[in-house]
Amino acid sequence: MPSRSPMLWIVATPIGNLGDLSARALEVLGKAEVVLAEDTRRTGMLFARLGLPSPKFLSFYEHNEDARIAQVLALLAEGREVALVSDAGTPLMADPGYRLVRACREQGLPVSPVPGASAVLAALSASGIPPYPFVFLGFPPRKASERRDLFRPYAALQATLVFFERGSRVAQTMVDAREVLGDRDCCVARELTKLHEEFILTSFDAWLAAPPEVLGEATVVVGPPRASTGAQAERTPDDEVDRLLAAAREDGCKPREAAKRVQAAVAGWTAKELYDRVHRHTAG
Repeated sequence: MPSRSPMLWIVATPIGNLGDLSARALEVLGKAEVVLAEDTRRTGMLFARLGLPSPKFLSFYEHNEDARIAQVLALLAEGREVALVSDAGTPLMADPGYRLVRACREQGLPVSPVPGASAVLAALSASGIPPYPFVFLGFPPRKASERRDLFRPYAALQATLVFFERGSRVAQTMVDAREVLGDRDCCVARELTKLHEEFILTSFDAWLAAPPEVLGEATVVVGPPRASTGAQAERTPDDEVDRLLAAAREDGCKPREAAKRVQAAVAGWTAKELYDRVHRHTAG
């Protein structure tokens, strides 16, 4: 049996302002024997800025998580204190780690969070968009078709959506989100807690009419469907949608025109879904 008490600490680090690191997080990081980090060099610089002694750093990222689990479990079995951090903010929110946490739970090894900064919650709290219920989507995929697939299940959901995006891809991601979700209120937050912090409260259509340049990474908050300000609209049944699409086609509408016409008369359907449905029925 180990002579010491093991612990896997899940430690939130600052997302910009060092003053946001809690006293408890500072204490935990100062006594951790091993620190798991996405970028060990970057985390080493954080420790230096905080005046903390350097522990043993182990890289821990998406492509080596599974390989690291056995090693971390062995360290914990020896009674070591291990801290998991991300490059910034709360670990696991858009980073690896949950498989490790689950493995620890299954082995009966203790895991404890050290809460702190989170870009998701910071953006939600200061965006001016309804903060709950919300769904966090992480980083959208690189391919446009996969991004649209990511957004599609939430088209009729009465919830706020939050995702991270790199500045160079924000504009195209907004195009894909608008196509699937329809026009919605949104807020693009960047440089959170830093000197040049910026919140741009707008809508998809207003943003796409004159896309501003976005540098670095952004946290994007997308409001719920506009219908959510009143009674929640139910999704129009498939058979009713098919009847309206057929009528539009009989009136001579082309597939895209039929989709737009029917979207105005139904609830919970995007133009893309209706357009695809026209084509499926035409092909059938």
